[in-house]
Amino acid sequence: MTRSKFHGEIYGMGTSSGTRIVVGNWTRSPLGTFTDVMVEFENGHRLLLAPDDEVREFVSATYTFDETILTPVSFERLPDGSREVQAGRLDLRIQTGRITPLGVLLKLVPTAISTAPWFCTLTDPIARVALRGVRTRGSAGGGRREYYGAHTQYRVTAVEASWDGKNLGSLTRVTPPVRFGFGSTPQAPSVTYITTTIDD
Repeated sequence: MTRSKFHGEIYGMGTSSGTRIVVGNWTRSPLGTFTDVMVEFENGHRLLLAPDDEVREFVSATYTFDETILTPVSFERLPDGSREVQAGRLDLRIQTGRITPLGVLLKLVPTAISTAPWFCTLTDPIARVALRGVRTRGSAGGGRREYYGAHTQYRVTAVEASWDGKNLGSLTRVTPPVRFGFGSTPQAPSVTYITTTIDD
């Protein structure tokens, strides 16, 4: 068995146009440091914005999209604490706030435990009930298994988002859930600091 670990943060948010956006910013991974963006539009069209072929092939083998686009993807932390993401036709500015109650609880669990696949397996039934649409374990395609081990979580309090220069609207909950893989991000807009483990 080959085990791959991706360390980083996942931002999940909706906008009043019906668009839902998931940003993965990965600081340590088998593919190096990278950012990818998954978008589901109001009409259900699922799009991956990937920075290179290697990322596109890996992510596309793990999740389901109607379209993938290769484009430079940048992620920058600004002095005011916001994050700026540019990915081709998509421009985002994300503002984060206080730690969530779930984030407080997650910080109480040692990282070595919270990120372990066995622990993710134990917490999956709880996540399904407590956080509608969220899963902590499931299929990564091709007979692989995937585990989401969260370290902590903070609120996303505001977003400025545009596609081809058109404003996508104000921040809303992630409803309906996104349909890229076996689980969605939490409904409440948030950033979750996470280790994703994939067993091949």
